[in-house]
Amino acid sequence: MRRGRPGLVGTMARTAVVAGTASAVSGNVQRRQYNRHAGKEEAANQAAYEAQMVDQNAAQLAAMQQQVSQMQQQQAAPAAAPADDLMAQLGKLADLKAAGILTEEEFAAAKAKLINA
Repeated sequence: MRRGRPGLVGTMARTAVVAGTASAVSGNVQRRQYNRHAGKEEAANQAAYEAQMVDQNAAQLAAMQQQVSQMQQQQAAPAAAPADDLMAQLGKLADLKAAGILTEEEFAAAKAKLINA
């Protein structure tokens, strides 16, 4: 057996081991850096998504509140409208009677019909 310097095969084997180790370490470093970068990017994307969802929810809430407000106004309006409408129709009948278009009997019949309707 030979002592001293390694032969050509030994030097190549040592070089291969060193290159393989360096490659593995480099790969691990690159993978760790990529994962850190991807984690930051994912966190930024998640934050942007959450902000977008908050904005959409706020817009939907505002739209729903507006719809509720409109429905409440519509429900309140019909309660006052029939009385106003009845008064307007009675006023028109009175105008027709005053103009001589309707007789007293026609006026009374139309008035009774409006009030009972």
